[in-house]
Amino acid sequence: MQFALNEDQIAVRDMARAFAAEKIAPHALEWDEKKHFPVDVMREAASLGIGGIYIKDDVGGSAMTRFDAALIFEALATGCPTTSAFISIHNMASWMIDAYGNDTQRHTWLPKLCTMELIASYCLTEPGAGSDAAALRTRAVRDGDHYVLNGQKQFISGAGSTDLLVAMVRTGGDGPGGVSTIVIDGKTPGVSFGNNERKMGWNAQPTRAVMFENARVPVANRLGEEGIGFKIAMAGLDGGRLNIAACSLGGAQAALDKALAYMKDRKAFGKRLDEFQALQFKIADMATELEAARTFLWRAAAALDRKDADASMLCAMAKRFGTDVGFEVANQALQLHGGYGYLSEYGVEKIVRDLRVHQILEGTNEIMRLIVSRKLIEGAR
Repeated sequence: MQFALNEDQIAVRDMARAFAAEKIAPHALEWDEKKHFPVDVMREAASLGIGGIYIKDDVGGSAMTRFDAALIFEALATGCPTTSAFISIHNMASWMIDAYGNDTQRHTWLPKLCTMELIASYCLTEPGAGSDAAALRTRAVRDGDHYVLNGQKQFISGAGSTDLLVAMVRTGGDGPGGVSTIVIDGKTPGVSFGNNERKMGWNAQPTRAVMFENARVPVANRLGEEGIGFKIAMAGLDGGRLNIAACSLGGAQAALDKALAYMKDRKAFGKRLDEFQALQFKIADMATELEAARTFLWRAAAALDRKDADASMLCAMAKRFGTDVGFEVANQALQLHGGYGYLSEYGVEKIVRDLRVHQILEGTNEIMRLIVSRKLIEGAR
């Protein structure tokens, strides 16, 4: 296990950090206020290899590691956690095609996904199946060379503005063994979208319900065999959990940096805020927590790259710890700004709003605890 980055990793991180500072951060508040989905900027990021970070290079991917991805998403999130998180979701959906698709599927979709000429959404959650994802009810019935889809997905990032939907649907009986994964063109007749949800944060990416009403999708669009869709979905989430933890750390680091700059300029009782020992202790604790979470994230990412037996558990741990720490550090940074932290122009309250949902998506942090406890209990038997 490494505790220092090599030259290539530093270059990758710095490239993403520079892009975030130049192309994302100056616009983040406006995107949030106007609910603007910055597709053009994301395509610029894709031109740097960020549209297919861990996609194989024979289809235009960057063929980098999960460790590299953690560095990239943390760096991008210093500009805007919402934008970074959506690029993560796009990468996750694309990876599922790369890992489980056949040659025809991979070469049909992935070259344009890697450039983000095509953009993908990940569709698992349903109105009645969130944490209990294996209870999903969207049904795909075989009819010759097509499936006929009926049902609804909920809380789908990018829905209505993306091109492909990588959806988990029920092709068999109840439980995880009856789920398959199908890639669906967003313009398929019978596919429709709900209103853009009004949310606490994550306003720079649309979130909509996806409805299927007798939508006909070619059987050739199924990834792998029938019945392995839940396995595909969970494999995607291992990496997604690392990425969302990285986005939390990047947002929290930006909030801490804002607080440090504010404390240097703001005076109270005749002293700068950064001269008060109580506040010095607070920022020391915030930085320490961030560094601990970052180190844990790197360990989990390295374990996933090695395909260690405990990788899924470590990903769950890193997601739980990283998103909890990220939100708390951002919240404390707002507190250090006093009343100004509550004003949108300082950018801290946006980070707090954006990071709050990270404790819920990609599996709630309660589910992360369940994954970890089950693994521990199984190992003790």
